Amino acid sequence: MTDELVYVVPRRAVIAGDGWHGVRSAALGPALQAIGRLGEYRPRGLMEVDPDWKQVIPYVVLRDGADYFLMRRTRAGRDERLHDRFSIGVGGHLNPGDGGLDQGLVREWHEELVADFAPRFESIGLLNDDTTEVGRVHLGVVYVADAAGRPVAIRETDKLSGSFVAPAEVAAVTDRLETWSRIAFEFLEARGPSVG
Repeated sequence: MTDELVYVVPRRAVIAGDGWHGVRSAALGPALQAIGRLGEYRPRGLMEVDPDWKQVIPYVVLRDGADYFLMRRTRAGRDERLHDRFSIGVGGHLNPGDGGLDQGLVREWHEELVADFAPRFESIGLLNDDTTEVGRVHLGVVYVADAAGRPVAIRETDKLSGSFVAPAEVAAVTDRLETWSRIAFEFLEARGPSVG
């Protein structure tokens, strides 16, 4: 049985010292250069238990002006821990056929959402959360995209539902947001209304 290959980067190349928690936009350019220069594909099974490496996950938050595309997981998914949880992010592992971070993000966009357009993806920071076992071995590259009034729908409607909602509606379910979504939402709200 072959193990899925995922794109990873040495932790020390992107997380200094004892690390940090949240989204950091400082030194994003050099960090993205390090990801491109030092990243490599390794077996996912090994990387899930090796905190010396960070699995790089492009993670896009879709907006429509000030609104967020808020998704809710149904009870159809295999992982019961995610049932009825909310998310504002779309993303996933990078695989060898992706051709890099940007192309992997576009693939995830088309796999997860139904839209007759691909928006401009603006990278805004790195997301790190070492407080969980999963977080210790993953690193998010957070992007923001604007639908600009164009329609977007969920592809796998048996697993998710989603629609654009005001920030107050996202804030109302903060306690049920997936961890990365909560971190990204707090960062974006603190950052202010500029999304482009």
